[in-house]
Formats: sequence, C-alpha cells, structure tokens
Amino acid sequence: MHHLIKKKTYVGYTSDLHERLKLHNSNKGAKSTKGHEWKLIYKKRFTTKSNAMSYEYKLKHDRNKRLIIYNKHLWV
Repeated sequence: MHHLIKKKTYVGYTSDLHERLKLHNSNKGAKSTKGHEWKLIYKKRFTTKSNAMSYEYKLKHDRNKRLIIYNKHLWV
C-alpha cells in the first residue's frame, strides 16, 4: 500500500486484503497507518503463511525493492 500524498509505504501480511485496507483507511489498522489514506499498489499471493511472512520480512527490510515497486505502480 502507499499513502496518496506522501511517499510512504506500508508492508503487511493478511488473509483478507480488502478488509485490511478498509481497516487502515478507517484508522483502525496498524499504528503507523493511522491518519493516512492508503491505496493498494502491489499484492502477492502465497500458498503458505510461512512463505508470505518470510517475503513480508524481506520486503520490509529492502527499501530499494519497495522503491522499485512504488515507482513501477505509482501511475497504474
């Protein structure tokens, strides 16, 4: 997800993407997402929770990859 005004990204695992985005945009999600309007720009599906959480960890710690994803999907 990315913030619609600031160049801010959020990475997170969920089993219900639409509900997660709805929570973030209603100020009921993670602390870091409150007070912002978010738009989904990238999603990836995994067959196991373990694989999803492993990818989430890597993406959270790789700012360059996040920036590439952000820039690639900014105008989609």
